[in-house]
Amino acid sequence: MSSEESLDVGTDRSPATDRSDSSARDDAEAAAALSDQEQLAGELARLEAENERLRQAYAESTQTEYRQTALALVAVGGLAAIGGVLFAGARTVLFALAGTGVFLGVLTYSLSPEQFLPASVGREVYGTLAGNEEQVAAELGLSDARIYVHDGTGAIRLYVPQSRHAPLPEGDALVETFVVDGNSRGVAFEPSGAALFASFERALSDSLAADPDEVAPQLTDALVEQFELVGSAEQSVTGTAAEGSLTVGVVDSTYGSLEQFDQPVVSFLAVGLAEALETPVTATVDPEGNERVDAVVICQWPFEPTDSADE
Repeated sequence: MSSEESLDVGTDRSPATDRSDSSARDDAEAAAALSDQEQLAGELARLEAENERLRQAYAESTQTEYRQTALALVAVGGLAAIGGVLFAGARTVLFALAGTGVFLGVLTYSLSPEQFLPASVGREVYGTLAGNEEQVAAELGLSDARIYVHDGTGAIRLYVPQSRHAPLPEGDALVETFVVDGNSRGVAFEPSGAALFASFERALSDSLAADPDEVAPQLTDALVEQFELVGSAEQSVTGTAAEGSLTVGVVDSTYGSLEQFDQPVVSFLAVGLAEALETPVTATVDPEGNERVDAVVICQWPFEPTDSADE
């Protein structure tokens, strides 16, 4: 055999050898990809743990601040009480200061929050629920009307009718989720703003106003100051308690777009008006806003069915 033939024979690669090399490369690439995935999973777990640690540290720090403030107030009250015993001339003032300090200390301690949840958590949970309810309404072929109205028990329900030109169902029918009452069909949900309104009403120093010009600032102030659902809000009322509308422009909504189904800002305003004015309230949203606000909520009362030709 010639040297050239020997060289050719030595350098020939069989198909089996090629397959073996290809398989080895594939195994190496798969191992590298798996290693990258494991590294990413490990990094994600580390970041989640760090995020949880920071959240817990923030909660503990805030709780500590509340409790230190409470102890300081109680200490001031105690010192004032001792001063009242020692200084007869200022006893009345010092005892009053002592009582105030102890009361505020106990109140601050009792109100110290037990747990803090970031706004993003609430926003994501709400978004999921809102999407589900929106999908139910869409699959049932319901209209885009959102009407906040009393049911037979006196509670406020969010009624979504099949048709805008159908009259409102009787109150007892609104107790059920799926409403079928004569020509009126739709769904009725417990609004997200109901619990917020109950909390708002408990915090009122005076009774709830029955005039839209008075209740509107109460509700918008609560959105900003009490619940911090928006960064700022401005309101305007037209009409009377019998017939009118409330327009509220908001900035920096905590729970995202006001166009979402039963958005807490929209829901709270509509529930509050329905309770205060004792009439059905229809809520709509202008997502465009203007140069001053991000979006505008429009609440109108009472509900009036539209003509079928207008639908």
